Order: sequence, then C-alpha cells, then structure tokens
Amino acid sequence: MSELVTGEAVALELRPAKLPSRGLAVLLDLAAAVAAYVGVTLLLVAATASLDQAAQTAVTIATFVLVLVGGPILVETLSHGRSLGKMACGLRVVRDDGGPIRFRHALVRGLLGVIEILMTFGVVACIASLVSARGRRLGDVFAGTLVVRERVPAGPGGYVPPPPPWLAGRFAELDLSAVPDGLWLAVRQYLTRIRQLDPQVGWSMAERLAADVAGRTGAPVPPGLPPAMYLAAMLHERQTREAQRTFGGGAVAPVPATGAGAPVPSSSAGPAVAAAPVVRPVVPPEGAGTASSGGPAQADRPSTGFVPPA
Repeated sequence: MSELVTGEAVALELRPAKLPSRGLAVLLDLAAAVAAYVGVTLLLVAATASLDQAAQTAVTIATFVLVLVGGPILVETLSHGRSLGKMACGLRVVRDDGGPIRFRHALVRGLLGVIEILMTFGVVACIASLVSARGRRLGDVFAGTLVVRERVPAGPGGYVPPPPPWLAGRFAELDLSAVPDGLWLAVRQYLTRIRQLDPQVGWSMAERLAADVAGRTGAPVPPGLPPAMYLAAMLHERQTREAQRTFGGGAVAPVPATGAGAPVPSSSAGPAVAAAPVVRPVVPPEGAGTASSGGPAQADRPSTGFVPPA
C-alpha cells in the first residue's frame, strides 16, 4: 500500500502497480497502436500513390508520430489514465495526490515513453521501475503521476462475528436511537475487517468506537470486557431489534418495570441502566357503565372523538 495525501490533506491508501502488470499493459497498448499504425499506413499508401518520394516520407513520419505517440496521449487524456492495456489489466494512471490526470500529464508521459519504451525497447523503463519504491518510470517521475491498481482483490469480509452467548441480550434495555447510522456502519466495517488489522491498531480502533457508542447510549464498557466484544454485542442488539421491527410486526421485547417487586441487577452484571418507562393501557374498572349509558364512567374516560352508532 502507498499512502498519498490529497490537496485537502486526506490520506489515501493506493496499491501501486507492479512491473509485470505494467509490462503486460504496455505490450497490449503497443499491439493496439501497431495494428492501428499498419491499418492507417495501408490506407495512406493507397491514397498517396501519386505523390513523390519526399511527400510519402513526410506522410509516413507524420503517421508514425500521430498514431504511435499522439494516439496513447489522446487515449489517456480522454479516459483519465486508462488506456486499452490498463483497462485489461485493471490499472489506472493518477496524479501524486490521487486525482485524475490531465493532458499535460499524459503529454509528458507519452513523450518520455518514446525514449524509455520505443527507442530502448523498454530497458530504461524497467530499470527505473525496479529502482523506484512505487514502481514509477521516468515519465511518471517528471509528470508527477503514479500507476495504481483499480481491481483490488477483496478480502474475506462481510461476516460479523457474533457476541459471546453470555453477552447476548445484555443491552436489551438500552435506547440505541441516539447512535447515528454512520457510527453503526463504522462499527460493522471494523468487525468485518478485524482479522485483517494489526492487533495494536485494531485494539485502539475498537476503544475509540466503543467510547463513541458508550457516549451516545450511556452504557460504558463493562470492566474486563474487550471493546470488540462490546461492539459486537451492541451491533447484535441493534440487528435483533431491526429484525423484530421488520419481520415481527414491530414487536419489541417489553422492558421490565422497576419497582418494589422488580429484581435488582447484581454488581457483577455491570453498571445499572435506567429502564425506560412502561406505558400500560388504561383498563376501565369492572362494573363501569357503557359509553351509551352516560354515567359517571363515561365522564372519567378520555375523549377519543369516536361516537358509537345509535
């Protein structure tokens, strides 16, 4: 990986292209350019048969320059760094700050490519790429460009490790509505890529994410619990609620009321979390009058705006 800093001071991690893939892309580009040059030459020979030898030589040189030099420059400019060979190999030419190249970048690369690739049969370009830390040839150095890989092999992602069985349902009483979707996405991406991170870097990332989640939910990480397990339990609780809301008709597990008869969590279970107030339906007492009787029970009930039929 190569770290590039953009103009907005944002660090980008890009994969520089290696010499074999770049060599294959150059061969494909040369094959396409030579094929185009041969085709154009045959057409010009038939069209300029009546001209003298000097005019035919001038047309031949102009065709060589326009097709073998100007053609790649035009293609890279219009495609923003993706020639035919680079498209086939999954490569792209970018600036040193990670942005797309322009005409001047393609022009410098194309002109120096005549010396590096065409005149020396690629020897100078190979030596420069082997010496450079990021595999750049002289054209890339003078143009301020870099050839990177666009098709990066995807790692084993998409699997979120489940929390330990003894931790499942631990945070069922929490209010998770204050956690934004961006933070949930960051937690999910961290958990899916935790095996690809350095242990020290992964631990520090887990601590920062756990602190953000705890600050928005009011439930700190229990003592002795790794922050990654805390994040896994939080994400599992959120996914469980989303599944209940989607497939269970919006039914969510009721929150037990706190009172004289409610069990008090022990100190080993971590810090207590304030339970949400429970809203119970108002049930009229037995023997109350009906809505049409007009008795005192009707006056005590809240008005709903519904008038029963006569």
